[in-house]
Amino acid sequence: MSKICMITGKKPMRGNNVSHSNIKTKRRFSPNLQEKKFYIPETDEWVILKVSAKGIKYINRHGVLGALQHAYDKGVLY
Repeated sequence: MSKICMITGKKPMRGNNVSHSNIKTKRRFSPNLQEKKFYIPETDEWVILKVSAKGIKYINRHGVLGALQHAYDKGVLY
């Protein structure tokens, strides 16, 4: 499974581990993804989304249907 948020589009980033002696080695920063089940009252159905913590907050503010529509308009969800 991919590590991409279905609402915000967050993906893993690349960076460096930096030791005390300032030696840099590559590492990967993964987003805080949760697989969560949401109820859509307008269509009377449940959907399972893989969303980041920020995506969950966005859904709480705008509702599931509004968040899905925003992600579709933004091109994250297709």
